[in-house]
Amino acid sequence: MIPVAKPYFTEEEERAAALAIRSGWVVQGPRVLEFEKMVADYVGARYALATSNCTTALHLALLALGIGAGDEVLVPSYSFIASANSILHAGATPVFVDIDARTYNMDADLLEEKITPRTRAIMPVHQIGLAADLDAIHAVARKHNLVVIEDAATIIGGDYKGKKIGAHSEAVCFSFHPRKAITTGEGGMVTTNNPEIAQKIEMTRSHGANVSDFARHGADKVVIEEYPVLGYNYRLTDIQGAVGVEQMKKLDWILARRIEIGTRYNQAFADLDFIETPYEPPYAKHTYQSYCLRIAHNSPKTRGEIMAEMQAEGIATRRGVMAAHLEALYVNRMGRVALPVTEEATQSTLLLPIYAQMTEQEQTTVIETLRRVVTPTKQPVGV
Repeated sequence: MIPVAKPYFTEEEERAAALAIRSGWVVQGPRVLEFEKMVADYVGARYALATSNCTTALHLALLALGIGAGDEVLVPSYSFIASANSILHAGATPVFVDIDARTYNMDADLLEEKITPRTRAIMPVHQIGLAADLDAIHAVARKHNLVVIEDAATIIGGDYKGKKIGAHSEAVCFSFHPRKAITTGEGGMVTTNNPEIAQKIEMTRSHGANVSDFARHGADKVVIEEYPVLGYNYRLTDIQGAVGVEQMKKLDWILARRIEIGTRYNQAFADLDFIETPYEPPYAKHTYQSYCLRIAHNSPKTRGEIMAEMQAEGIATRRGVMAAHLEALYVNRMGRVALPVTEEATQSTLLLPIYAQMTEQEQTTVIETLRRVVTPTKQPVGV
């Protein structure tokens, strides 16, 4: 079976994890600090704070910016459900905004019609490795005195107008899940240039403590920690941090490989008028966290038929991206919300296999199989 995704590990990650274990310090510590510094330096942010996953990163960012009960946050439905769920966890209400049909990202032209006196923040999601139009989103945010919290789960290493994603907004949240370009198994990160936000997140991710375990144990005098605020256990382990350090060293190569594979897919399907390949706007380059095709209405086969036949041929695919507003959790809370572009996209898109170590032969097999599956078989004369 050719999988839809596969993490890229070598002996370096195995060795680094083993060294962390042998050190005796396996909770958040020196390797997490090193990982944080590497991410901050890479994206151009003053601060980077590791968390247990991107959902907790979003939750902490919302809390640090004072988002809570009675507040509304504008967010696309066309995203993994964690984006909207993090807003609920903060006590606020997600307000769903439709997407642009080509980029699959939040349509900034639709933001103002969703703003009410309760709106406090905008949460753009950089979907499947392509940056949202941040200038347009920030223009609306400035006009209405809103904060921007980026869900950058899929786009570590991506850029907007030549600048790395990670320092454009008040807070930016990354994921290191195995489906992402680099991974720590599970893991997340918040980057920010605001020292107050950084300090709040540093405390709330670790039970609200005013000093970390590592700093306390490394002090040359007795330090008794205090807990001035309510916090959570949202920490990353040092074993994961060690893996993250090695993954960061490979990031540029991994992204280059994904772009190479994505470009080949684009060329392979360019002649099929019923398959729409990923669009690149002038302000951003695609990093292909996923390779997403749209199956047009004139396709000889439905998306479901294509996915089933590819599976039978030993090739995994996935639906494009879910629509959170159609899930029972949100239908029961807010009724039916009309998001026609999102609803069309979630029904018509599918993901093909893409991972850094994908061989040329594996990709050839995917390409040839998909082309064969979607091409109608001519019946013999007289049948």
